[in-house]
Amino acid sequence: MKRSLILTATVMTLVLSGTLLVDNVWARAGGGGSGGSRGSRSYTAPARPSPTPMSPRQPTPAPAPPSTFQTPPQRSGWGGMLGGLLVGGLIGSLLFGGMGRGLFGGIGLMEILIIGGLVFLALRFMKSRQPAPATPGYATAGGYGGASWQPESTSTMSVDIPVAPSDLDRGIGHIRQLDATFDPARFAETATDMFFKIQAAWTARDVSRIVDLLTPEMQDILQRDCDRLRADRRVNRLENIAVRQAEVSEAWQERGQDFATVYFLASLLDYTTDEGGTHVLDGSRDEPVKFEEYWTFVRSVGNNRWKLSAIQQPS
Repeated sequence: MKRSLILTATVMTLVLSGTLLVDNVWARAGGGGSGGSRGSRSYTAPARPSPTPMSPRQPTPAPAPPSTFQTPPQRSGWGGMLGGLLVGGLIGSLLFGGMGRGLFGGIGLMEILIIGGLVFLALRFMKSRQPAPATPGYATAGGYGGASWQPESTSTMSVDIPVAPSDLDRGIGHIRQLDATFDPARFAETATDMFFKIQAAWTARDVSRIVDLLTPEMQDILQRDCDRLRADRRVNRLENIAVRQAEVSEAWQERGQDFATVYFLASLLDYTTDEGGTHVLDGSRDEPVKFEEYWTFVRSVGNNRWKLSAIQQPS
């Protein structure tokens, strides 16, 4: 009894899973699944687009080190003038102060000593007003103007290290060797136009109108799905398609072919009706669906026509 219950539950799970997979087939071109060929990268998850690079930060200039030496204070002329007047006045007073003794009354030893002492004091006073001579490369304790000596600060040098090219950059470079006009931004616009055309052909269940946009393998995959829709008398309707982002995320060359993968972020109304469009069998006419997909395009190397070779879902 227990074994039969387990077996029944297993069968029901498989049946329900199969039903879900069948329903998912009618979700936009490619059935919301992965298919096609990406060459040697067919079994590798597609690379996500790189974030927008930030502008490099400019190195902050090192602040200027404080000046070790300062301009010596200007010597005031008042000190020298006063000193000269003082000495001259004293000498004049000694020589000519005693007019009652005559013009040249004679100078004694005491007067000579006094004059010599005053001259010595005046010279010492004037010398003390002069700044100390600067010693090259060093400053005295306390420095000039009270600033202490500090070693010269070494400025930080910023060295630009070349960034290694990414896999995408290398692939673009290889493609440009035989097609110098290849531009990832312009190609993303071309891929977006192809995206809309293929989705319209999917809704019309007619792949013949877009055979020039598909590789033989993708043509077979989409044609097989469209035939199943016709057999089931269903129409998968895609409306209000809005592509939010289209960006080349991978580019490479192999075996004489160029490959480029475009990341699509889009939203749309995705619902399935009967052939008359009266009854909604799956999805919603009003609730948009947001999705991400990677579409890979291929061409022979050079400036040739691109074709859709694979659709992959994010891993």
